[in-house]
Amino acid sequence: MQRLACALIGYIMTDKNIPEGILSGDTADVYFSRTLTILAKEGRDPVVAMEIFPGRSGILCGMNEVLDLLRVAAPNARVEALEEGAPMSAKEIVLRIRDRYSAFGLYETAILGTLASESGWATEARTIVEAAAPVPVISFGARHVHPSVAPQMEYAAIVGGCITGATPAGTRLAGKEASGTIPHSMVLIFGDTVRAVEAFDRWMPPEINRVALVDTFHDEAEEAVRVAQAIGSRLWGIRLDTPTERGRVTPDLVKEVRARLDQAGFPKVKIVVSGGVDLERVRFFREANTPVDAYGVGSVISGAPPIDFTGDIKEIEGKPIAKRGRIPGITINPRLHPVKLT
Repeated sequence: MQRLACALIGYIMTDKNIPEGILSGDTADVYFSRTLTILAKEGRDPVVAMEIFPGRSGILCGMNEVLDLLRVAAPNARVEALEEGAPMSAKEIVLRIRDRYSAFGLYETAILGTLASESGWATEARTIVEAAAPVPVISFGARHVHPSVAPQMEYAAIVGGCITGATPAGTRLAGKEASGTIPHSMVLIFGDTVRAVEAFDRWMPPEINRVALVDTFHDEAEEAVRVAQAIGSRLWGIRLDTPTERGRVTPDLVKEVRARLDQAGFPKVKIVVSGGVDLERVRFFREANTPVDAYGVGSVISGAPPIDFTGDIKEIEGKPIAKRGRIPGITINPRLHPVKLT
């Protein structure tokens, strides 16, 4: 089933869940495969040391995936790396690979791209998480990216500090369980928020939190109380996702919902805020002392710009070398640690 699903989006998974397109070089810049062809014809295949570094500071993510690729493609390489999730500074060496160029040269595109995308997502997630602390953040961004990269995006968001994400594929990579309420479509089909939540409560396993979406038909505070009265202590929380056409979720709205729930005898029901939540709005809610229990954050994480990474050969057969503007020879970074690939 997994192989079929991957084939439908253009990938066949191999050992370590590496897409066949990556291992074959089909997703690599074409000049790498041409270089390997030329070097083979010329009988050249030196042992090189390549160093990889970011263009700006952030949270390193994607390293585990890169190491899995090297375990399959270049199992005899000598590798030093920073840990997944480590903070990194601009131009800090995060990965060093020593092996014959033919063992890993084809994968430079994949290595740089993996680190670029996942570090960008993780870094943006960390920014939001730190601004929201101690209120937790859940990644809701899968709908804003292509499904072939949604799992990696949600994994990166969790590395960045989100407590979980919305998709099973992404949260499974991080060893988490997916989180979710009910969609507006379900409420619309039932024609009433309470009936929709009662159906959810009736059929979903008890270990799944009952979180009601309460902005579909009626006043949010009214709906929150109605749902709480309907399923009582089984209600874990309510989610506010008021659209821009109705003024979005505001601090005053959250405060009213909190007060109404408390007055109705449901002080333990939590309030989750979603819908266009970004750094500015998190700060806005904090400054207003808004009683938010969790944020659902989507496109601000999934749409984060990648962090550019560069790969430089710094030694050939043990001799220092570099392109102009770079210092020949390896760059000392005591934070690197050796990685055993086999």
